[in-house]
Amino acid sequence: MPKLLKTRLVPVIPPALQSLHPVLARVYAARGVQSTEQIQHKLKHLATAQQLHGMTAALDLLTTALQQQQRIVIVGDFDADGATSTALSVLALRAMGAKYVDYLVPNRFKFGYGLTPEIVDVALADKNPQLIMTVDNGISSREGVERAKQAGVKVLITDHHLTGKTLPDADAIINPNQPDCHFPSKNLAGVGVAFYLMAALCTHLKNLGWFANKPIPNMADFLDLVALGTVADVVQLDYNNRILVAQGLERIRAGQCRAGIKALLAVAKRDLASLQAEDLAFAIAPRLNAAGRLDDMSQGIECLLTTSTQEAQFMAQALDELNIERRHIEGDMQDQALAALQALDWTEENLPSALVLFNPEWHQGVIGIVAGRLKEKFHRPSIVFAPVDESSDFIKGSARSIAGIHIRDAIELVTVRHVGLVTHFGGHAMAAGMTIPRANFVAFQQAFLQVIDEIATEEHLTAAIVTDGELAATEINLELAQLLRNSGPWGQAFLEPLFVGEFALNDFNVLKEKHLKFKLAHPLTGDDLEAIAFNVDMKTWSNQTQRLLLAYRLDVNTFRGTSRLQLKVEYWRIVE
Repeated sequence: MPKLLKTRLVPVIPPALQSLHPVLARVYAARGVQSTEQIQHKLKHLATAQQLHGMTAALDLLTTALQQQQRIVIVGDFDADGATSTALSVLALRAMGAKYVDYLVPNRFKFGYGLTPEIVDVALADKNPQLIMTVDNGISSREGVERAKQAGVKVLITDHHLTGKTLPDADAIINPNQPDCHFPSKNLAGVGVAFYLMAALCTHLKNLGWFANKPIPNMADFLDLVALGTVADVVQLDYNNRILVAQGLERIRAGQCRAGIKALLAVAKRDLASLQAEDLAFAIAPRLNAAGRLDDMSQGIECLLTTSTQEAQFMAQALDELNIERRHIEGDMQDQALAALQALDWTEENLPSALVLFNPEWHQGVIGIVAGRLKEKFHRPSIVFAPVDESSDFIKGSARSIAGIHIRDAIELVTVRHVGLVTHFGGHAMAAGMTIPRANFVAFQQAFLQVIDEIATEEHLTAAIVTDGELAATEINLELAQLLRNSGPWGQAFLEPLFVGEFALNDFNVLKEKHLKFKLAHPLTGDDLEAIAFNVDMKTWSNQTQRLLLAYRLDVNTFRGTSRLQLKVEYWRIVE
């Protein structure tokens, strides 16, 4: 759909940044960077673990569990954040001397999300835990915690999702978003929370003399998992998260990472040495997530746990095949969703304020991706529902939102106004999940649309691309592209620089019937300048095009050891 191009406001460049390349200085300043310390990704600048509310109680639980060699069961989540959180916790506890630590990830198709009473019963029957520790879930699991405590099992919750009005009666809770927690970064992913707890435990045990006769784990060795889970969960890359991601990326590039991460990068044909945060997001995360979406996330976790190169390669290949299957299912569902919109006479010109769709044939594991695609295509909060299973009276929805519309709060407002309409829900500002009775779909659709109608403004619903302005002709070069690439990590709320400019078109090629490869005239030299636009609607393209307005990123295209400048086009418009 048509998009507005806006230029990001740049405040006065702080004196501390004025020694940097002028483009980099303005990019940093526009993202709120005030000092060079904020671009130094050193571990010593991390917020301290003791700022997390509940840390003392959590350390007491884990210390007792280790001292008494209790049976610990990690209950994880079925996405990449949950997988990395689970793997990190299992590996760290084993490295600190735990002999009885195991994990359990609910199958999304059978048990759903979180520490439910049903998954507690499975843990009790199969693993007989004395301590259950949740990662990336649990903050809304009141009934599950109650079931565990009735059975005499201690419960430690680690989570990062927003809390409800009532917290579970767990023995300890670590969550930067719980009340009375003054931890400065509210944007930790689940794996970040788990890392902080494990690092604090290691320090605590060291102070107790626990490692007198055994090696002390180097907690920095787990930062590869932290980087992967943080980027995969699309949390905001505030300064604290940038440190975690930058440190993890540095270790992966040096080959100091899990065998499974190396294997996943290999099947995705990504180069280890030049790895960027976007490679974690678009190469590894989808393959890990495919296990949880279509089968069982244990496959992904085992890939991250194994120390065998051969096993990792075998598992990574299996995950790659699952991801290919996931793409096929997603494509079919997206086509059906678009057809459903057309049947409702919803076009880009008369779209409602939100899109809420359900199809009894859709696959529960892929609804979040389809909701995200609809949100991107139509710039509307989108919720996609699928059946819990063939015989269930309930359906599950996955929601994705646009800037300015807090999707979890919008769903909560529906539940307040219409008691009983939603069975349960949870999530963030930009993503949420819920379960409702199938019979309630139309009523929920109407109630949700009413809420969005009330809170969404025309500005919210108008797609806009915010750029960092124009580059001078002398600045469109490989050197600046390499500088910007190495000045991240870039990601959510700390976006990779995006520039705007007009270019003369010398030639173009269509790749795989959906991508456009441009040869542009460099505005300074007139030489050919490569550019590529992915997933183009060819109906909007004219073979007579002579000039283009582009919103683009400076990218480095390396082939057979040679690096060239390439513009990665995010938006294009024909200039008449």
